[in-house]
Amino acid sequence: MRIASIVTGEGPSVGVDDGDSVIDLRSLAPELPADLRRLLQLGPEALADIGRRARRGGKRLDPERIRFLPVIPDPHAVWCAALNYPTHVREGNWERPSRPPFFLRVAGSLCGHLEPIVQPTVSERLDYEGELAVVIGRRARHVPMADAYEVIAGYSCFNDASVRDWQRHTAQITSGKNFADTGAFGPWLTTVDELADIDIENVELTTRLNGTVMQQTKIGEMIFGIPELINYLSTISELLPGDVIVTGTPGGVGARQTPQVFMNPGDRVEVDIDRVGLLRNPIVREES
Repeated sequence: MRIASIVTGEGPSVGVDDGDSVIDLRSLAPELPADLRRLLQLGPEALADIGRRARRGGKRLDPERIRFLPVIPDPHAVWCAALNYPTHVREGNWERPSRPPFFLRVAGSLCGHLEPIVQPTVSERLDYEGELAVVIGRRARHVPMADAYEVIAGYSCFNDASVRDWQRHTAQITSGKNFADTGAFGPWLTTVDELADIDIENVELTTRLNGTVMQQTKIGEMIFGIPELINYLSTISELLPGDVIVTGTPGGVGARQTPQVFMNPGDRVEVDIDRVGLLRNPIVREES
C-alpha cells in the first residue's frame, strides 16, 4: 500500500494510492485520524485495516485536484544522515566517517510532492540531494540491528535541498539545511508489505534536474545501512511512530560538479526510487 498526506476541498486527510486515483481515508474509515503520524501511533493493525478497506473501495479523488503535504507533515523528529555514501565522501574529499553523522531538520523546512522548493532571497546556491527516507512505525529503543526492519512502517523519497553557502557558515551544517520549504518529502509512504518481494538495498535511487540524471545509486551502497542507522539512533533516543530517518545522498551533488550546478527558479527536480515513488518539485524564488 502507498499512502499520502493530502489536502482536499474538505481539508487535510490521508489518501491511499489506487493507480489513477487516490482514495480518501475519510470515506474508508471516518473514525480514524486523518493524520498519518497519529494513524501510525495506532499501530500496524490500523494500516493493515486501511489496506483491507481500500481493496473494497472508497471515494476516489483526482490526483491533479489534491495537494500533497510532506508524508509526515508534523514529525516528532527528522534525523538526516550525512556523508553516508562513499561517492559523496570522495567527491568532497572528506574523511570516511567511523560513526553515522546526523543533523536534524525542523518540520517548517519540509514541503510536499509538486509543491515548490524555495530558493531563499539570501542565496543562489540551492543544491539537490536525493535520498531515501525511512519512516518508523512503532516505538523503538535500543534496537538490535537484526530487528531493525521490524520497526519500519515504510519508505519515501526525500530531497534534502541544501543552501550551500549558509551550510558552510560554521562547522555545523544545520543552518543551510533548514530554510523554509527546502526539504521535499513524498509523495507516498510505501509500506514495507508493498516491498515484501524485494530487498530495499537492491533498489535504485535517481535524481534528475530538468530531466538530466545527476545522481544514481543502489541503496545498498550506503556506508551505514538501514539497520545500523536505526540501531545507532535508537540508542540515542527513543524512536516514535512517524519519526523520519533520511539516509544520506550519493555523489553527484551540484556543488561538486565542474562547473557547479545549482537549482534556480523555473527548474524542476525529481527524486525517483524504484518501487517507492517519484518525488517531483518545481523551484521558485522566495518572495521578498
